[in-house]
Amino acid sequence: MKPTGFYPVIGTAKLKESHDFYTRLLGFETTFTADWYVSLRHSGNPAYELALLDHTHPSIPEGHRAPAQGLLLNFEVADVDAEWERLVVREGLRPLLELRSEDFGQRHFIVADPNDVLIDVITPIEPTPEYAAQYADAAAGDAGTGEGGRA
Repeated sequence: MKPTGFYPVIGTAKLKESHDFYTRLLGFETTFTADWYVSLRHSGNPAYELALLDHTHPSIPEGHRAPAQGLLLNFEVADVDAEWERLVVREGLRPLLELRSEDFGQRHFIVADPNDVLIDVITPIEPTPEYAAQYADAAAGDAGTGEGGRA
């Protein structure tokens, strides 16, 4: 397979609230909207796309028409502390995981969108030596730089 694009589609019972959340708080812009579907592209990088879909829409096969559950979206940012200040302190989002640094090479926090999809806001940091050795690119000396597979 040679994809020409890739983006997650969140099945939701809260299309309007989700649209507002991703555009107002996370910097996405609307590229298409209908009463059952919204296509979004990030204003800072148009390669980052996301869609929202009414989970009851007939384009979803029967037996799978349910809101998203168990989904975690990672958003890597340059300054996670500034995003904590903006999203949690100023905007009042409830943190499900407080801002913290992890041995595996992330400083992050987790909030939820209106569908309870988890939003993990991350800045890569240097992992401990124990974890640094586990990165596939550790041999090249790039562990913890934000490139490649991460925990």
